[in-house]
Amino acid sequence: MAKPIPRVGSRRNRRLSSRRNRRLSSRKNGRRIPKGVIHVQAGFNNTIVTVTDVRGRVLSWASAGTCGFRTARKATPFAAQTAAGNALRKVVDRGMQRAEVMIKGPGLGRDAALRAIHRSGILLNFVRDVTPLPHNGCRPPKKRRV
Repeated sequence: MAKPIPRVGSRRNRRLSSRRNRRLSSRKNGRRIPKGVIHVQAGFNNTIVTVTDVRGRVLSWASAGTCGFRTARKATPFAAQTAAGNALRKVVDRGMQRAEVMIKGPGLGRDAALRAIHRSGILLNFVRDVTPLPHNGCRPPKKRRV
């Protein structure tokens, strides 16, 4: 007699064998993601683009370093544009249509990454700057005595 298929979300689902878990995880890639969040972290040395779903689970990511740029070329706007294109190509294939963009950092890649996101065909709900700003900052070092 065949075993009954456990319902999704049931307690029995947690005790699945690792082999069955592997099969289920391969099906996850076929899931459609209509809406997501794109995080752009633009530092002075690198630009990292991370695409998540609305719950915050990472779908894809890319950085200027993983795109093959090294040393000073990682900090260029072209490297940021390439990184954004690589990160978005995977999620556009999985059906992402709308996204919110969170940009963090003072780097050169901010605008270039945003242009690449706009060019990918994803509709942007809003673009938000989430750069952390100190309200009072760290305590300054003590005065130098010579």
